[in-house]
Amino acid sequence: MTIAVEPIPSTFVPSPDLIKRFTVDQYHRLIDADVFGADARVELLEGWIVYKMTHNPLHGSTVDRIQEILRDRISKSWRVRVQSAITTRDSEPKPHIGDRQGPASRYAKRHPVAKDIELIVEVADSSLDRDRNEKGPLYARAGISVYWIVNLQESVVEVYSSPTRARRYAALQRFGMKDSVPLAIAEQTLPPILVKELLP
Repeated sequence: MTIAVEPIPSTFVPSPDLIKRFTVDQYHRLIDADVFGADARVELLEGWIVYKMTHNPLHGSTVDRIQEILRDRISKSWRVRVQSAITTRDSEPKPHIGDRQGPASRYAKRHPVAKDIELIVEVADSSLDRDRNEKGPLYARAGISVYWIVNLQESVVEVYSSPTRARRYAALQRFGMKDSVPLAIAEQTLPPILVKELLP
């Protein structure tokens, strides 16, 4: 089923302890200076440095399952990267999974940008609101063609497509446990994936 998507206003309201927005270059300098520490779970969303939500075992196993399925289906010229940053004009999110053009050496000195990416996947439980209302508009504005939210709360896969300059995706499809999710990489249609393979 296809659902038209209404424009989503930015709902991100910084907490009182967030007092400064950063450019991507400034954020990189903070990382290079080891300000956050090697194991810090942070990302840059529209200039704000925010903590990534912690993952429970169910969330982690779902991410593993999805990346294994995608690696089996896509061409070797594309790479499935997990928890790796991408760079947009004012953000550097770390999606759970992304399909990027290879080889790996391409990203030795930079993170992938929108033109390198065919699919972004976020696995959402406690992060569902952020993945829909903050990351969704961010990915749409960057021009990411297809964005999946593997929604653990409702046991559905939300597939957003046709990004617009108005910070939204023009189409949304929701696939339940009895459905299959279509998959296309670089205009090549691949075998669909059963939702029950993706979800616990």
